[in-house]
Amino acid sequence: MAKIIAAITMSVDGYITGPDDGPGKGLGEGGERLHYWVFGGPWSYDNEPKGKPEGEDADYLNEMTAHVGAIVIGRTMYEAAAHWGDKNPFGVPVFVVTHRPEEEPETGEFSFVGNFEEAIDRAKEAAGEKAVSIGGGANVIRQGLNAGIVDELHIIVAPVILGGGKHLFEDFTKSLDLDNRGVRQSRWATFMEFGVRR
Repeated sequence: MAKIIAAITMSVDGYITGPDDGPGKGLGEGGERLHYWVFGGPWSYDNEPKGKPEGEDADYLNEMTAHVGAIVIGRTMYEAAAHWGDKNPFGVPVFVVTHRPEEEPETGEFSFVGNFEEAIDRAKEAAGEKAVSIGGGANVIRQGLNAGIVDELHIIVAPVILGGGKHLFEDFTKSLDLDNRGVRQSRWATFMEFGVRR
């Protein structure tokens, strides 16, 4: 059975985006700093990323790429990323949880699914022996944690305080016990991996 990993980057003050996220500004005002680790250093919406991850950043991305066979994301993330230009950037099947599955693009790059449970079932089938990643946004990660299906929770903390935006655990009231699986650090992020106790 496929392992379920929820992974997301947040600021020190718990935000996964800056304020006013949306198409053309997927991580919100100042939110680019959350993903310096993904792109090897500073970038902005006005100056596209030109670098590549190195060291611990590259190691983490390479490990996730090797272990993940399918990804589940929310429609808000899909829209905020401007559909990644209608090209799947992940190299594995991506299932988008949406209230409007009939709007699935004809490109075949993304599969729109009407509810979270069905998206997880389809992702598990597509992943085979590999893991399923719940990649964001916060809403789908909270749904996974609430449903008790997440095996590992990866929190990547960027060394920035955003002061506003979307919180990962907004209105989350469930109590969870976590096991420390490991911490590593780079210039741009601290990677914390937890097992989620059942």
